[in-house]
Amino acid sequence: MQMGREQWTDWAKRLRQLGLQGIAAWVLDFAAPLRLLGAQVLYFSQPFWGSKPLSALAHLLEDDGEAHAFAAFLQEEIER
Repeated sequence: MQMGREQWTDWAKRLRQLGLQGIAAWVLDFAAPLRLLGAQVLYFSQPFWGSKPLSALAHLLEDDGEAHAFAAFLQEEIER
């Protein structure tokens, strides 16, 4: 499932602005327990924020394939 991929460019741009692109790529690739914890926090907070981007981000954090694909996307952005 490729939920939220249309937002990847926006997320990468925001991470670049914050200087967090590299650390985000690392967390997505190597910190699976932190990703799962983050996904659960986002799912839990959805009723308060009610945001589709939060759902897409939670799904990305929860799905290993999507997380690794977004990490690769961030790495490509860093190398440009």
